[in-house]
Amino acid sequence: MTFIQTILAFGVVLGVLIIVHELGHYLVARWCGVKVLRFSVGMGKVVYSRRFGRDQTEWAVSILPLGGYVKMLDAREGDLAGLPEEDLRREFTRQNVWRRIAIVAAGPIANFLLAILVFAGLYTYGIPEPATKIRAVAEKTVAYQSGLRGSELITAVNGEPVKIWTDLRWLALQSVIDKKPLRLDVERAASERDSSIVTDTLIVPVDSVSTEDLEGDFLGKLGIDLARPKPVLGQVSPDGPAMQAGLRQGDLILDVNGKRMADGLSFVEIVRTSANQRLHINLQRDGKPLALDVTPEQVSKDGETFGRIKVEVPLAPEMITVSSNPIVAISKAVKKTWDTSALTIKMVGKMIVGEVSWRNVTGPITIADYAGQTARIGLISYLSFIAFVSISLGVMNLLPIPVLDGGHLLYYAVEVLTGRQVSERFGAIAQRAGVGILMTLMLVAVFNDINRLIS
Repeated sequence: MTFIQTILAFGVVLGVLIIVHELGHYLVARWCGVKVLRFSVGMGKVVYSRRFGRDQTEWAVSILPLGGYVKMLDAREGDLAGLPEEDLRREFTRQNVWRRIAIVAAGPIANFLLAILVFAGLYTYGIPEPATKIRAVAEKTVAYQSGLRGSELITAVNGEPVKIWTDLRWLALQSVIDKKPLRLDVERAASERDSSIVTDTLIVPVDSVSTEDLEGDFLGKLGIDLARPKPVLGQVSPDGPAMQAGLRQGDLILDVNGKRMADGLSFVEIVRTSANQRLHINLQRDGKPLALDVTPEQVSKDGETFGRIKVEVPLAPEMITVSSNPIVAISKAVKKTWDTSALTIKMVGKMIVGEVSWRNVTGPITIADYAGQTARIGLISYLSFIAFVSISLGVMNLLPIPVLDGGHLLYYAVEVLTGRQVSERFGAIAQRAGVGILMTLMLVAVFNDINRLIS
């Protein structure tokens, strides 16, 4: 069932992004007066098609789903002798260079507009997100050495205000890529006995985080993690070690084997690593102290062995919903799209010069996996994923590689500067080189995808 969900989610992502991209080309081509012969979702052999409109444009579905195209009346793709002058005037290469630029650029621009529309809708609706409160910070971590202890509320990163964890992580990611330390504005209690709030600014170095860590929990490597609820027990299973030891719903765990339990996750972690080992627990029940011993049973699942006492421990972080009016939402969406595009270009540049590993290149297998995961999480996560992939598609298509839109825009830029079109011979050679580059990138991406699955 999970596999089917992943395939369906991936199919929807591909379909939406391809159709939006090609619609950009199609609509601007029609607006510029160019005759469109075919609009295809997919590449290769056409498996289904219908013709519509005054020009009898063929709307087609082709056999290979990874892509699509808009075929226009083009003298480079066949002999146009015998066509009426009215049609020849609508041939693509006869259009002035600015119209050709508009038609080619319209595909990537459509992807950026889709991302802006999705983000604006999400910002207007309001996205439930974890707050920027952090859990207890382990000693000997960079965050601890920088002055973070836990329970702080991070209010700004590098001068940018933050309210939700996603924004905190995004700004931190940019700092890591730029190799600049994090400047965190925080709010915290003055002391354990004084609950009044004080503000502080802390500097957290990011030198310990490598580019290989970016796909994982790079904040965790610094020692920064989401705050979790106190270790208050939920429902206790009647046939588990917890019930047999006398633990009850509502018990507040204070310490285990003398180690203070800062939150529910700390309790879960010590239970999981203590299979068949007796744990001495100090807890609080109805405001009164109590001590109990419990021995987690050993469980093996999916090749992993861990301890379990059969009790629910709430771990969901504190959530807040931040919504904006439509004008502010659009402004935030444009900024998010711009920042994501700039970060993508920066990553590509760092890969080219060797500062970032090519292992960060992902292909269709990883995209399909993420599509399935986000779809299972919920509609908001899935729509956000579509927006991010749409931005990536727009940026990648603007790269100056022959075959891609960016390669054609490079030709037209040369034409604007020189007043002459790029020769057909040079274009044909560049096209073959572009195909070679794309095939190489695809092989790297698929290799990385397979390597991720294995590891």
